[in-house]
Amino acid sequence: MRIYLLFFSLIFPLVVSAQMPVERTLAITFDDLPFASVPSEDNAALEHMTGRLLQSLQASHAPTVGFVNEAKLYREGSLDPARVEWLRRWLAAGFELGNHTYSHPSLNRVPLDAFEADLLRGEAVTRPLMQSAGQTLRWFRHPFLHLGKTPEVRAAFQDFLTGHGYRAAPVTVNNSEWVFAVAYARAQAQGDQDSARRIGAAYVPYMEAVFTRTEQLALDLFGRNIPHVLVLHANSLNADYFSALAAMLKQRGYRFITLGEALQDRAYQSPMAYSGIEGESWLEGWSRAAGLRPSQQAPVPGFVIQRAGPAAYRGY
Repeated sequence: MRIYLLFFSLIFPLVVSAQMPVERTLAITFDDLPFASVPSEDNAALEHMTGRLLQSLQASHAPTVGFVNEAKLYREGSLDPARVEWLRRWLAAGFELGNHTYSHPSLNRVPLDAFEADLLRGEAVTRPLMQSAGQTLRWFRHPFLHLGKTPEVRAAFQDFLTGHGYRAAPVTVNNSEWVFAVAYARAQAQGDQDSARRIGAAYVPYMEAVFTRTEQLALDLFGRNIPHVLVLHANSLNADYFSALAAMLKQRGYRFITLGEALQDRAYQSPMAYSGIEGESWLEGWSRAAGLRPSQQAPVPGFVIQRAGPAAYRGY
């Protein structure tokens, strides 16, 4: 009996460990607010999409930062009060807003002064909204994840961000969710609900493969799990499937945290070096700087690429 108890005391922690998922943490961010990749830009449809997406985020208890392109707040050259109201709904739901520039230019393609001017133009509406909600506009997300091609541009832009009270929001979970979203919106716009359901059904398994790759990259580089930062977009696909995505992530052991909490990890003190490859996540950039070769990204199914068409490759 004593031997049995000794054996059980030794093996029980291993059994529990095998059954308990590894705890992982993740910050959720959304780009291109108030909308991207929707079947219709009719305000009624967009308002419905926004409501569904916010409801899913709240139900999943996922602290979220939504990065705004203020150009999308205008219709026919005039600021649309309804679209501004959608941003207020993000704030009323308990989420935070960030700056994603006014018109989504690339820091790798336009002069630094033009890029900085576009950024400042992109806070004209968002900053007062944040202030009215008792918050400070503090996060900036680079469009296309383009950080600038030269060390001089990167350093100068970092000084600009600091001087204007911003911190750059990194991404570690690189993915092609936007290709799925374009395909999904096109199928919906064409009334092809069977294709839309097929695309939606492939989305979460694809994202699970993305996270498997990302987790391994972090282990290869840091030897441990790190708090990750996921970028998604405010689109019809996530309005319909974010709940399923969140359920998958929780099953993998993820706990949702704020962006600020994620960036407290020492991993985010690692400087970003330019590898010559555009649109990489910070994790991929860190890996290349350390002499590691990131594995290929998870493949998007061919039928999704075909439905998305050339429009998908305008990029986000």
